[in-house]
Amino acid sequence: MPQATLALQVLPLNAPDALAAVDAAIAVIQDSGVSHEVGPMETTIEGDSLHELLDIAARAHSAAVELSGGPVQTNVRMIESPAGIASMHEKTAPFREGAGG
Repeated sequence: MPQATLALQVLPLNAPDALAAVDAAIAVIQDSGVSHEVGPMETTIEGDSLHELLDIAARAHSAAVELSGGPVQTNVRMIESPAGIASMHEKTAPFREGAGG
C-alpha cells in the first residue's frame, strides 16, 4: 500500500514542440521506476515517500524546461498518509473497461 500519490500536469508554454517536452518529462518518470499511470491530461505517480515523488516531479519539470527552451508550467496535486492510501489501481479498477463500470 503506497503512502503517497502525486499527479503532475506539465504544460510547456509557447514551445514549438510541446509534445516532445511532455514526452521528456514522462521519460524521467518512467526511468524512475515508481508506479505510474500516464493519462491524457496528467501523469500520476505513487510510492512510499512523498519527498521521492516530489523529486521525480521536479526532475520531470526540469527535463521539459530543458527540451522546450522556454517557460513550462507544472501543476502538482498530492496526497500522503503514513498509514497508507489506496493504490491507483484500487481506486480506478471498478471503472476500467470490462469491469462493469
